[in-house]
Amino acid sequence: MKISFSVNGERADLDVEPRRTLADALREDCGLTGTHLGCEHGVCGACTILVDGEPVRACLMFAVQADGASVSTVEGLQGTDGELHPVQEAFVACHGLQCGFCTPGMLMSACHLLDTRPDADRETIRAEMSGNICRCTGYQGIVAAVERARADMRDPAGPGEGPVHPWEVTFSEE
Repeated sequence: MKISFSVNGERADLDVEPRRTLADALREDCGLTGTHLGCEHGVCGACTILVDGEPVRACLMFAVQADGASVSTVEGLQGTDGELHPVQEAFVACHGLQCGFCTPGMLMSACHLLDTRPDADRETIRAEMSGNICRCTGYQGIVAAVERARADMRDPAGPGEGPVHPWEVTFSEE
């Protein structure tokens, strides 16, 4: 079945079987391997991408469902000059990643959150990021990274104050 969609601003024309997932099409047909396949059941969030601006699990979506859509993957976050997106910079500064397997899905979820709710507080960030599973970091660094990116995106004049260490992030019991 012939389909066409935009991926990271570039047109993709593919001939796919109707049962092919969007994750497989992105990885194998488009060469965009940043979309990771973890559970392949839509639970872990490693394959999270944006389709028409909304986060979706690429392992659960058929490629044919993306026909005519605008798809954004982690490869599309960096600038044309290779400059990292503020969310990527914050994940590095705040130790929001370790092995990196879940990171692409985390980044896409964080970008969607900050695009749609730029004033999200810590509890909202925790709730919105809860659909992405990380087995390495313990989540404090991830939450700190999203908070840092939120601040940096509000004030693009410069990065936040120094690195934030995960052990410096505390959560209220409320």
